Amino acid sequence: MNLEEATGLLHSLIFRAARAAISFVPGGRIHAFGDGAGSIGAILVVNLDRQPRRLRRTLREFARFRTHDGKPLSSLVRRLAAIDARNGREVAATADVDPHYRLGGQMFVQPDATLAECFGPDEPVVMTRQEVAVARSHIEVWKAIALGHDEHVLVVEDDVWFAPGAARAIDAGWRAALQRCSDLGGPHLLYLSYSDAGGTATRMDVCDALFRPARGLWFLSGYVLSRPGAQMLLRAMPVTGPVDMWMNYRFGELGALALSSPVIRQRADGGSDNSYSVLPYLARAGVVDANAVGAPRRAVADGLLAWTAGGKRDSLAMALSILGLRVRSFGGDEPPVDSEALQALLKTWDALVDPPLSEAAFDWVHATNRVNLLFEPQAPDEIGPCLSKLSASRANVLTGSGWDGASWRPLCDLLGLSVPVEAFPRGPLREWRTFCNMRAACEHGVEDIREAGGPIDNSPWVLPPPGEWTAPANQRCDTPPAGVPLVMASMSVATPLMEVEVGTFPGNLAAFTRDRLIHGPNGAELVLSGSNEGGRPYRSGAFASARSFMHGRFEAEIRAARGAGLVTGFFLHRHGPRQEIDIELTGDDPFRMLANVYFNPGDEGTAMSYGYRGSPCRINLGFDASEDFHLYTIEWRPGCVSWSVDKVVLHERGGWEPTPIPHLPMRLHGNLWAPRSNELAGRIDQSALPSVANFRNVAIWT
Repeated sequence: MNLEEATGLLHSLIFRAARAAISFVPGGRIHAFGDGAGSIGAILVVNLDRQPRRLRRTLREFARFRTHDGKPLSSLVRRLAAIDARNGREVAATADVDPHYRLGGQMFVQPDATLAECFGPDEPVVMTRQEVAVARSHIEVWKAIALGHDEHVLVVEDDVWFAPGAARAIDAGWRAALQRCSDLGGPHLLYLSYSDAGGTATRMDVCDALFRPARGLWFLSGYVLSRPGAQMLLRAMPVTGPVDMWMNYRFGELGALALSSPVIRQRADGGSDNSYSVLPYLARAGVVDANAVGAPRRAVADGLLAWTAGGKRDSLAMALSILGLRVRSFGGDEPPVDSEALQALLKTWDALVDPPLSEAAFDWVHATNRVNLLFEPQAPDEIGPCLSKLSASRANVLTGSGWDGASWRPLCDLLGLSVPVEAFPRGPLREWRTFCNMRAACEHGVEDIREAGGPIDNSPWVLPPPGEWTAPANQRCDTPPAGVPLVMASMSVATPLMEVEVGTFPGNLAAFTRDRLIHGPNGAELVLSGSNEGGRPYRSGAFASARSFMHGRFEAEIRAARGAGLVTGFFLHRHGPRQEIDIELTGDDPFRMLANVYFNPGDEGTAMSYGYRGSPCRINLGFDASEDFHLYTIEWRPGCVSWSVDKVVLHERGGWEPTPIPHLPMRLHGNLWAPRSNELAGRIDQSALPSVANFRNVAIWT
């Protein structure tokens, strides 16, 4: 087990044990709660229907305390059903929430010079489904309070607990709030729980018990809202952007107050499937570093055989892949699979889609009684006779149970898996054969790839050794396309076709800045050198195409940077889901080129970005890439990627060799960066700085 995972699990278990023990300890009386004027008369707990256990734990926590008249605090609790991000109808567009906001909202709540240097305040951002669901949940709370009879209501999420000394702090804060707002009958908004935005919260009118915030509070896990305050929030709608950010703009009109220190906290032993729209911008600016995310755990079942209705898109294969299954689909031109071959396939793949099984293979499936079966309505007629061998209890036809070709629930119920937050995918065009096994038959062993490329990602979308894949050395002539390229940029002068990139990414010691990209006779010079400014020790240059492309030929003349610890990159890349096709030239080994592919499943906007190694392979070049210009080419087509240098194909991959081929539009990038890890390019050689990578004559055909 990973030590970090083990430590996190231990902390979670310790926390859970401690909370279980404390649940039997009375917490005392909180005089701010109870019946009558000037009291907090109700508590609303926002809770998902699929999380009853969290509600029970929260009720136990409230039961530890008493109101001013001696009743259990839990007697004031009412549950309000949260909006579920997994329900597409619930997070569909409404007049209540505008999911489009500007990055300036983040900068208002939590100013950050590094973020402001990389992005302007008008940078558009789109809320995630989870953020929309959270906002709509709180709006429903405000509606309930505005229409209710209680003058003041505590709103909490369903994973909270009271910090030591909470009763005393809440009472002191409530008394101070009543005194400050005596003409209003009490505060309109009082935060009992919050996170100070990086220590930047503006605190005014400070006393021992509370303060008045002007801006700088994150989270809405515990706040007291008055009935007039709820009405004011409803009049101010739509909520634009994440609701806790939007609330900061309402502080003035509501006369918001906050306890000196938060006393309601969120549990440390509960997972969250929340996704934050601002994180990619913070990561690119270098404000945060993403830690390696563990890949989804592969299915432990004995396998799944699925037959589709044969539509134009690989929707079912993509859905199974999002669920964390290693999926192989069949294109219809493969020979029948016998029982022995089927058993071998199920040792590598979690799911086979449209497999052409022989009658003997169907007999084995029937006899084993362990493999899951799935049939879309209108599955091909030719498999009908074979299906008659299978009992009705085995043949799970997804019809009459809500299956419409676009629903998670029947599929997840069959497999015993949780319904993902993401919408059910349309999938790529079937003719692209994204999940078909396009591996070339060869007799090479898999040890070659270990020596040539090093470790690869352990995820359901990489076929690791012993997956019978090695780096083919093609060494055949490349055939350039005829006609004029769609994009042609000499890079000797600035061009709107290629934009200067600013920011950075996790794992990069350098921040990209405008002044480190210099146009001249040798094209674009990307200069990496030391820096005392910002949060990164180095600064460098980067550029990217102004638009994304769906398949094509991408080439540039490149002279790589010299020096250990440096990487000259020429690559295609996208976010949401993350996909990438790389050429990387490492300064510690300029005689070899690293070719790499990252694949994550999903349609446009799917928040999946697993993989921190990809599936790398180092290719011998036969020359020092840092001494002169050479022509580097990525040819990206449905089902195939090839890498060429000086018009000679050096490497080629098909689907599942060892990953599926990226299937969504990507931008073309060029950069010079310094990895945090020494594994990729060695330890950085300070004596070689400043170091320069040159790019010229960038061309794109589609």
